[in-house]
Amino acid sequence: MKILLADDEPIARTMLDHWLTGWGYEVITVRDGEAALNALAADSTLRLAIIDWVMPKVDGIEVCRRIRSGPAEPYVYVVLLTAKDDKSDIIEGLDAGADDYLVKPCNPLELKVRLRAGRRVIELQEQLVSARESLRFEAMHDSLTQLLNRGATLEQLDRELLRSARRALPVTVVMADLDHFKSVNDTFGHATGDVVLREAARRLKLGVRAYDSVGRLGGEEFIAVLPECEAKVGLQVAQRLCKLVSEAPVLTPAGKVPVTVSIGIASSDQFPGATAEDLMRAADSALYQAKHTGRAHAVLATATDWKAHTPVNDPEGATLKPRANAQL
Repeated sequence: MKILLADDEPIARTMLDHWLTGWGYEVITVRDGEAALNALAADSTLRLAIIDWVMPKVDGIEVCRRIRSGPAEPYVYVVLLTAKDDKSDIIEGLDAGADDYLVKPCNPLELKVRLRAGRRVIELQEQLVSARESLRFEAMHDSLTQLLNRGATLEQLDRELLRSARRALPVTVVMADLDHFKSVNDTFGHATGDVVLREAARRLKLGVRAYDSVGRLGGEEFIAVLPECEAKVGLQVAQRLCKLVSEAPVLTPAGKVPVTVSIGIASSDQFPGATAEDLMRAADSALYQAKHTGRAHAVLATATDWKAHTPVNDPEGATLKPRANAQL
């Protein structure tokens, strides 16, 4: 584990460096408070710090204050060293943000134990951060496909529309629905259907840029939010997605399952000032036009798709309602 040692006294610094190296630490030594702050800013893996109180440029108390006034994560555990042993000095050091306090000259065994306690604090904090991030991921992602869930995707769409309004750049929404997915579940079972959904999600994610957002709206329907993307480019992306999804059957325990996808596209450059609801409604309407005209292809929203959409008859006899999560 790395540890920062900041002390302007050569003899004390050499002695501490020798102890710490012997205990298995990778020691970064500096001679003043300013260098200590620079070292911490440059290396986020420095989580333990031994800081002398009296140093040139910036003293140890000020170093502690600046550490605590900065980002809370990753947490830096600070042991303050000083020749001052008055209780008011100890209170001042701890109040400035030090986690522990040792009076110089310090006992090596006492320092070793204090650092071990510091390591435990850091490890516990890392576990808490990991658990928090895991919960955050679960709250924002679909458990089956690991894509963004509906709520997180719609929040992302709202953010991109706000950003695009400031920068006068278009945002494109792509809505995709796997074709005949109900028959996959009916023929092969829901476990196989889950395999198909996961693989389709992977292929869709593969076909967009790293900063595009792909989510699962529900059932077999997906949505992609493409910032800084105009309508004609969005259509090209959607056509690529159709090809990626259908280019090979999905390998499942029940055998190879062919899969295709229908896609509707709508972009804010088609309808300046469009809201998230407007874009989704138009993309949903275009999607159902894709379903109605043979499936397995992409359709860009037209002027009529930006208006209220009425149900159309499916070529196979079903009625296609303007809801993207219908089983088709």
